[in-house]
Amino acid sequence: MGLVVLAALAGLFAYEQHLHPFDWKVFLTEFQKARWTKVGFAAACIYLAFVFRAVRWALLLRPSKRVPLFSLLGTQVMGFTAVALIGRIADPVRPYLVARKTSLSVSSQIAVYIVERLFDAGSMAILFCSAILLSPAGTLPHQEIFNKFGKGGLAVTIAGALFLAAVRLAGKAVASFCERALAPLSQKMAHAVGHKVRAFHAGLDTLRTPTDFAVTLSISLAMWCLITLAYVEGVGAFMPAGQRVPNTLARCLALMAGGGVASIVQLPVIGWFTQIAALEVMLKPLFGMAQEMATACATTLLAITFLGIAPIGLVWAQFEHINLRKVTLESEQAENQLDASEIGDENTAP
Repeated sequence: MGLVVLAALAGLFAYEQHLHPFDWKVFLTEFQKARWTKVGFAAACIYLAFVFRAVRWALLLRPSKRVPLFSLLGTQVMGFTAVALIGRIADPVRPYLVARKTSLSVSSQIAVYIVERLFDAGSMAILFCSAILLSPAGTLPHQEIFNKFGKGGLAVTIAGALFLAAVRLAGKAVASFCERALAPLSQKMAHAVGHKVRAFHAGLDTLRTPTDFAVTLSISLAMWCLITLAYVEGVGAFMPAGQRVPNTLARCLALMAGGGVASIVQLPVIGWFTQIAALEVMLKPLFGMAQEMATACATTLLAITFLGIAPIGLVWAQFEHINLRKVTLESEQAENQLDASEIGDENTAP
């Protein structure tokens, strides 16, 4: 599949090169003209965001086990390094490494991972919807389309919050309802969804009080503000010094959202180029960049926000004597075993 996708990308690149010739000299010149102090500041924001991730996970563990706030930083760095180098299949590496480090069950850490991802999605949605809906008229290209996305995102966020509350208060009942509703379509899918809802409910047990929820949400929002600032500085590094783009914050949030969608299906190495292509396509209308400048900026943003952690993660893995490829396989097997055991338990239940 990877070879097929690579061949398709190569064909698309050749066709695009034929229609719109790409000037590699201009591309390299854009790197030379970039303000690298801004790039360095953007990278520092991303590295600091990993500290926030580690603190958030440690706080979510408090009901099960108290660990030092910064003790899980290595698991976050190595986990995201595995995703950057191996692909989205390495997502379970973080909960697997945390389980090994804290001597807790893998299932409990997968539950925490689900909650963490929910707070990521919610925080990003809050920032994106707020920036879009509060944007003055005429400050965004095709603003009516952005407003529709903002309203839709706000509705989805509210629906997600209500679903979160329902699962927190009556997780088993919600899981059973989902299973009954999906059973006519597919028994396997119904069991899988029920299992995920129960895992989600178990993860929400980490939020015992409103204070826990407020602290977790505050950390998540602060972390995503840092990531947003990294995008603002990364884009600003390639814009001419005197040129000001109206409503840069909302434009960068839209760029982040587009890059996030492109990274959902992350293949090893090939995914890097698909993300660059997605960012480049959005940089042109959002910031009025020429093709070569947009490609240079997209490549830099990928390096800052996604690949920049990989060197640190590889060195950290060497010190911890961890083979990331081996851990990826082990974490995937552990997750599959949990799914199989959950379905088996449900099938044998009276």
